[in-house]
Amino acid sequence: MGSLFRSESMCLAQLFLQSGTAYECLSALGEKGLVQFRDLNQNVSSFQRKFVGEVKRCEELERILVYLVQEITRADIPLPEGEASPPAPPLKHVLEMQEQLQKLEVELREVTRNKEKLRKNLLELVEYTHMLRVTKTFLKRTVEFEPTYEEFPALENESLLDYSCMQRLGAKLGFVSGLIQQGKVEAFERMLWRACKGYTIVTYAELDESLEDPETGEVIKWYVFLISFWGEQIGHKVKKICDCYHCHVYPYPNTAEERREIQEGLNTRIQDLYTVLHKTEDYLRQVLCKAAESVCSRVVQVRKMKAIYHMLNMCSFDVTNKCLIAEVWCPEVDLPGLRRALEEGSRESGATIPSFMNTIPTKETPPTLIRTNKFTEGFQNIVDAYGVGSYREVNPALFTIITFPFLFAVMFGDFGHGFVMFLFALLLVLNENHPRLSQSQEILRMFFNGRYILLLMGLFSVYTGLIYNDCFSKSVNLFGSGWNVSAMYSSSHSPEEQRKMVLWNDSTIRHSRTLQLDPNIPGVFRGPYPFGIDPIWNLATNRLTFLNSFKMKMSVILGIIHMTFGVILGMFNHLHFRKKFNIYLVSVPEILFMLCIFGYLIFMIIYKWLAYSAETSREAPSILIEFINMFLFPATETHGLYPGQAHVQRVLVALTVLAVPVLFLGKPLFLLWLHNGRSCFGIGRSGYTLVRKDSEEEVSLLGSQDIEEGSNRMEEGCREMTCEEFNFGEILMTQAIHSIEYCLGCISNTASYLRLWALSLAHAQLSDVLWAMLMRVGLRVDTTYGVLLLLPVMAFFAVLTIFILLVMEGLSAFLHAIRLHWVEFQNKFYVGAGTKFVPFSFSLLSSKFSNDDNIA
Repeated sequence: MGSLFRSESMCLAQLFLQSGTAYECLSALGEKGLVQFRDLNQNVSSFQRKFVGEVKRCEELERILVYLVQEITRADIPLPEGEASPPAPPLKHVLEMQEQLQKLEVELREVTRNKEKLRKNLLELVEYTHMLRVTKTFLKRTVEFEPTYEEFPALENESLLDYSCMQRLGAKLGFVSGLIQQGKVEAFERMLWRACKGYTIVTYAELDESLEDPETGEVIKWYVFLISFWGEQIGHKVKKICDCYHCHVYPYPNTAEERREIQEGLNTRIQDLYTVLHKTEDYLRQVLCKAAESVCSRVVQVRKMKAIYHMLNMCSFDVTNKCLIAEVWCPEVDLPGLRRALEEGSRESGATIPSFMNTIPTKETPPTLIRTNKFTEGFQNIVDAYGVGSYREVNPALFTIITFPFLFAVMFGDFGHGFVMFLFALLLVLNENHPRLSQSQEILRMFFNGRYILLLMGLFSVYTGLIYNDCFSKSVNLFGSGWNVSAMYSSSHSPEEQRKMVLWNDSTIRHSRTLQLDPNIPGVFRGPYPFGIDPIWNLATNRLTFLNSFKMKMSVILGIIHMTFGVILGMFNHLHFRKKFNIYLVSVPEILFMLCIFGYLIFMIIYKWLAYSAETSREAPSILIEFINMFLFPATETHGLYPGQAHVQRVLVALTVLAVPVLFLGKPLFLLWLHNGRSCFGIGRSGYTLVRKDSEEEVSLLGSQDIEEGSNRMEEGCREMTCEEFNFGEILMTQAIHSIEYCLGCISNTASYLRLWALSLAHAQLSDVLWAMLMRVGLRVDTTYGVLLLLPVMAFFAVLTIFILLVMEGLSAFLHAIRLHWVEFQNKFYVGAGTKFVPFSFSLLSSKFSNDDNIA
């Protein structure tokens, strides 16, 4: 897996690839995922690069495959899910594969087009049959009603709107029939009335069944209409209005015999179309089933081929245009694997001249690679969300594995809730190979990706719940309480003890609302509880007072230890980057400032716990008052915690005051001394240099050695470079800002750790309220209806516990734990200004096509 304490050591390698073997070499590199390519053609546009034609060919193949996948999915044909990932296709098979896909696309489009035409014709014929069936009842024109040829009488005295008159003029009547959508009927009728001045008769009837629209394929309700009009001019208006409302107009038969012939012809054509359509669909499905067998592998191959050409476009050609040169970042431990991949690619291509690689020195900052596994990946993602670590600096994820779930558990401490969370995470861990979990919706996938974080959070919450002795807001008496109530009775003590002590009697028990246990009385307190808090405190009226004091002091102790550990980790960074002066001038004053103030506060808390017992507890001074007096220097001596306390506190305050100017001015003055005392600043060492930025101290020492050897020309150039690179004002301002932020942050960050106490209190009280409002009510009901009421009460209690206490309170504690790590802990040593190492790996490619996918 590699080291989790620091990122991998990287080197810059130069690859020399022969033109005929470049494709095969990059294919081998992509399968292993060892290197990250650098773009050597940044000034060249994407359309002017060497392999832009091959990339366009891959995009055309992608387009064809997207079409095939869409058609296969539309036909409800399952796609085979093969676990094996096929390699990138050889160059000699690419043209053959392109020709096969293009031929398949043309055939599919032609068959699909014919199928759609047949289907549209079938739907139109079905609509026509329904229209004939319904309109048969609108106007019955039998033979006896047919008018004979005669000269029509004058119509001056008859209204044109009279239907009987228009029936006598049947030879002049015109008909328009068809179907219209249900929502357009009212508007269609109004438009006909306004445009035709009432010279039309419209008859409607709703179809019993819904029909599919031939144009859109949508299944909707239709109305059959029959419009009777008189005159050609009115007929043109009616037809135009039908076109505007997208009516499906069909010819209307004039006679019953013609209607019968049309109906028989329609039935015959419909049967023929059904037969042809079924055969077409069967053939189309056979073609799609055959294409579905290889479409997944083709998708992966095209994506790999496109990724290879993207990487080749980042390479540059030599002067002969026969060799490609690429620059890659590669972990030093993977250099042998890189050489083997180049040899494998050259062997597969059959080249006579193999490709090779060479490491080159550089002063550029490499990308950061921290190898993770399925357990550490979640914790590394928490750190990377703040910022990718700088190259080779200490990685906080190693310590976050323990500190993050522990600080979460301090705020979420409940044995019952933690055990439920642990079981849920354990279920995800045991079924982590199930494909539905990894491909589930976003929220469930987020829980799945953080399953090991949830597992440790639940496990640590079980531990802190046992410490708090809190299980669904109730205490658990595992070892027996260390407090004895019977020892408070006066009858169990001698007369002398009864006169000295305040004991209980029968009258006290009857008339007192609260009874107070006195640990000074012999036999009342028999010793501390073996593990955690004594369960008797769950019954005490001063329970919150006791727990608040305990949790508040515990939060301060944990916070100061956490921050001090962060400052110590900063020393490891200074040692690794050879900046030892930062240890003496930055880290040591920071530790002195932290420990002399807040470390002494921890000492007073622990000393008071150990030095004072129940008998002397009333004489114990307040830690808060003593801590304030440490800086006020009172004139009158106070009763301190221990003898000589005032002298110790004066020494600590003096060390704190002395550490502040060293923290502000130590590093800038030292760098200024290096600049003025050494004649050169900023000269890099000659030859090969480790891939990292040299420290100011190291560069200055190297410059002084060169000058002592008599390099006068170098001295002149160095002075010019010094004026540009060394800026004392900027260094002083940067250090001053850092020092002010640290000094003020020590106070604010310590107070910020009190959220451990606050959220723990909120969680315990919310759990107590939920128990009192639900379970206590359900358990107090009488036995007659208690059983019937208890089941829904328990179900409701379980639902509220999951959604309020586990999900909402858990999310709150999770976010606060992230804040404590990002702000209070990581800012002591973690810069997080690096770039992530993204290797050229085929495993990062998706088998699904998306317009937003980027090739890494």
